[in-house]
Order: sequence, then structure tokens, then C-alpha cells
Amino acid sequence: MKQAVSNDVLTERPDDALHDALQAIVRPLARLAVGHGLSFAAAEEIMKRAFVECAADAHPGLPPHRKVSRISTVTGINRREVTRLTRARAAPSPRRPSVASELYARWLTDAAYRDRRGRPKVLRRQGPAPSFETLAQAVTRDVHPRSLLDELLRLRLATLDPATDRVTLAADATPRGDAARLLGFLGDNVGDHLQAAVGNVLAGGEGGGDPHFDQAMFADGVSDETMSWLRQSVRERWGKLLAGMVPELEKRLDEDARHAPPPARRWRLGLYSYDESPPPATVAEAPVETPDEASGTAPRAAPGKKNLRDRKTRS
Repeated sequence: MKQAVSNDVLTERPDDALHDALQAIVRPLARLAVGHGLSFAAAEEIMKRAFVECAADAHPGLPPHRKVSRISTVTGINRREVTRLTRARAAPSPRRPSVASELYARWLTDAAYRDRRGRPKVLRRQGPAPSFETLAQAVTRDVHPRSLLDELLRLRLATLDPATDRVTLAADATPRGDAARLLGFLGDNVGDHLQAAVGNVLAGGEGGGDPHFDQAMFADGVSDETMSWLRQSVRERWGKLLAGMVPELEKRLDEDARHAPPPARRWRLGLYSYDESPPPATVAEAPVETPDEASGTAPRAAPGKKNLRDRKTRS
């Protein structure tokens, strides 16, 4: 019987777990690099720099004349490369959410712009509230509402009906047609998810620190009909989560901003869903029917051509 499983009830021995985890993480990154024409040498430079920076952060109290040797020892990267990379190190500047993203979130969560069933209202482009114009002005007065609308249309986060001059919010919040923005989302969202998961692993090994929330459900043997239900359910529940949390969060942030100095901590909550179909079945090559000429032994099947078996996938 097929089952849905939550990852908070599974445990794994750490023997080869690190190798397996890294392989699972690196393969999608390699796919991204290949898909965008990034060479292995360029990707290696990024990885090398990350190793050096993390090793430096792990030993903050070392004097400069000892730091290069320690980083080289920890990472296995030669001293000359470590010196080059530490001199070129620059802290990345945090990215603020775009105004278009803030407007999208406000439209999803502000009660004045949702109907009785909690769905985003279809808005007049101009006029008194609730309209797209008043919504845009509630988010910012530094950008003209028409410019914000054009940006939402470009990202396919909204549609405009010229006949009625009304704007409809798209059901899918993933912007299309903007590779740079999508890559930004990937780096921010997946990066923070990995930071949380890695923090849990490292803190768990030492028995300290508050764990970051990191749970998932997974299931196999899913039909097309059930998959359709899952996708719709995820969207609906995410919308309810946003509607329930964002207004209260905005009030709290307004109160936090009155502190002196203002708090510097940041926070991110994400929800993702992934599904895949099994690869097409391949026909195993038939073993050679003649005995091994050198040894006279019975023929053996070619390596790696095991019989296909139904198997439940765990993660």
C-alpha cells in the first residue's frame, strides 16, 4: 500500500549521508549551470571561493599571518589560491524585495482587496478604493501605479482586460519571462532553505541552538488526478497562510521599527512542491550466450543491467 510520509519521522545513519546529501544538492546545481552555459571552471571558482570564505568564518580569531595556512589546511586549497581569494573577498549586499513583489503580497493579504471567500478581488485600474491605483499607492508613492502595473504584466503576475479596464491577479505567483528575477528567487529561497537545514545539522551534532523549522511530506504512487489535487491544495493553503500571517507581521514590523537601534535580524518562510514522473523503462541488454573464452566459465550479465523492480522511494 502506498503511503504519504513526513520527514520528521525518519532517521538515517550518518555513514555515507554527507556524500549522498551533497550529491543530491550538487546535481540540480550542475543542471542549472549546464542549462545556462556556465563552464565547470567558472562553477569551480564559485565553489572554491565559498570554501575559503566559510573556512575563514569558522576561524575568526586567527591573526592574518596564520589564517592563510589554517584555511589551506582545512580546505585543501593551496596557499597562493587562498591568498588570492581572501584578498578579493567582498560581502554580498542583501537584496530587498522588489516593489512589485510587495504589491503582489499586499493584494493577496489585505482584507480590503479580498472578497468574502478570501480571494484577491478583480480591481478597477483607476478610481477610489478598492482599485489597483489605490493599492499601488498604499505600497509606494515613489513609483507611478501604471509603471507598477506594467511590471506585473511583464512578469505575468497579473492580467489587464482592456474592455473593462480591470486588473486580475494571476493564480501562479512565479514570475515568468524574467530570468534574472527567477535566479534571484532561486538564490534567496533555496539559499536560505539550505542555510536552515545545514544549521540544523551542525547544531544537532553539537546539541545546541534552536532548530530552524524544516519539514516535508512526500508520497509515491501518485495518479494524475491526485497530483492535480495536490497542486491546487498547496496553492490554496499557501494563500491562507499568507492571509493569516502577513497583516499581523506588518503590524509587528511597524512596532519593531520604533526600537532604537532598529532590530537587524531577518526571516524567511518558504513552501515548495516538486513532482516528477519516472524515467521511461529501458530494455536490459541480453547476456552473451557463449562461455567466456579465457576462463571457460558460464556467461555473466553485463554490469549494471539488473532487473527492474517496483520500489518505494524514501528521502
